[in-house]
Amino acid sequence: MALVLIPGFMADKDLWVDFERHMGDFGPIIHADLGQGDSIPAMARRIVADVPSDSAIVGFSMGGYVAREVARLVPRRVSALILIATSARADTVEQSQRKAAAIRLINQPFKGLSRRAIEESLNPGTAPDADLVTRIREMGVRLGGDVFRRQSNLVRESDIGRLSEIKCPTLVIAGENDRIRSLDEARELNDRIPNSTLRIVPQSGHMIPMEQPSELAEIVGSWLHKTIANKARGDMA
Repeated sequence: MALVLIPGFMADKDLWVDFERHMGDFGPIIHADLGQGDSIPAMARRIVADVPSDSAIVGFSMGGYVAREVARLVPRRVSALILIATSARADTVEQSQRKAAAIRLINQPFKGLSRRAIEESLNPGTAPDADLVTRIREMGVRLGGDVFRRQSNLVRESDIGRLSEIKCPTLVIAGENDRIRSLDEARELNDRIPNSTLRIVPQSGHMIPMEQPSELAEIVGSWLHKTIANKARGDMA
């Protein structure tokens, strides 16, 4: 089964490096690029061209919005959907204002996300790993200021009313201590997507693929094996 990995806001394929090391049973792995496109549907349409049959679409945070749109565009190619640290809700007024303020304060040359923003995305109560903070900032630096503006200006509209359209098996994953996307948002996805399962990663903030990659891989791998087995039994029935 192919894995299509869709990163989140100001993240690139380095988001998935540690997770990938534990996913040897699956492949090929396809990295989606969210550096282009000025809307969630536009990003999804760019990705669809690279989605083979029998794919698991894995979307992190902002990428979860894109992943759901991909699943709706090409349902016959999507065998499984995995949504990590994401939501179906629209941006609040406060979130929109915060992103607008960040755009106004952007420095040239762009130096990546602020340390405060990065630390807020990590598990609270423990000293942030300096190497991890650096890796997260470097993803932003590689993407650059233009991508920061484009992604900050994206309108994240609610698709709560369309979640029932997703028919493939879906795994919803939340960080126990995520301060960016709440457990209530994860439960909302799980409640409204048919044939969905919710798993919570302990001792993790928002950046689950980088904070708890082995735990994430264990959850995803186990669920995918079960999903594939169930599909095989259904095909033989």
